[in-house]
Amino acid sequence: MHPERWAAHFEPDPDEPLGFACRPAPAHDAGADLRLLSFHLSSRGDRVFGRLRLPATGSGPFPLVLLEHGADGAKDSAILEKTAAPWVRAGAAVASVDLPLHGERESAKLSELLLSALHAPDAVDPLRETLIADFMRQAVVDLRRSLDALLALPEIDAKRTVYAGFSLGAVVGAILCAFDRRPRAAALALAGGGRGPAAADPIHFIARCTGTDLLFVGANADETISRSATQALFDAAPGPKKLLWFDGTHGELPGRAVAAMWEFLRIHLF
Repeated sequence: MHPERWAAHFEPDPDEPLGFACRPAPAHDAGADLRLLSFHLSSRGDRVFGRLRLPATGSGPFPLVLLEHGADGAKDSAILEKTAAPWVRAGAAVASVDLPLHGERESAKLSELLLSALHAPDAVDPLRETLIADFMRQAVVDLRRSLDALLALPEIDAKRTVYAGFSLGAVVGAILCAFDRRPRAAALALAGGGRGPAAADPIHFIARCTGTDLLFVGANADETISRSATQALFDAAPGPKKLLWFDGTHGELPGRAVAAMWEFLRIHLF
């Protein structure tokens, strides 16, 4: 695997119109201490749906956290909303999009096939391997185009951007940061390497994350991502980097871990 050869694979088409639209979300979807916008855009011919959370007061420009969900999650999943709220109260804008075949982009047939392949990446057949590889390409391009759109908004400070992700969102983020230098830092929770198709395995790309400060967060009782897989991804990453372990499972990362992610990201935003 030669990562440089993959740069074009994860590159957005500069000639594809963004087709970006953004509007206030329904009032009942927003909390009293934040403003919520819904947006959508075009990416490789698909529609990407997202939400942007802004502080309740002030016009910005605010620093941006791109925060992504895990497998079977969505842009408005409970863990993302719980994570984003205090970060927004602290003065950051937090955006999330539905990854391919998740949330508003769910497919009755392909979503189930993708999830079954993601849960057993070392035992996939050629069809599922192709599906995982194309998912990763689409996801990375989606996030790059989302940054294109969001960083052009007057409410957002394009010079202060970071990334945070859980599980699948962390794996996608590791590859995103390998090919996009705009995030200053990335907090990657519950991610590992050395699993599944090479085209979707971040261990082959993460060495390109030079200039991006990296935090890896692992759970001691993670039943999905082994400790060795997390360690392998950390070992393959360039510095500066840090690896923190917390008691918890793949589905129940303690609040202390999320707080540590924010403390790490905050110094790159303010």
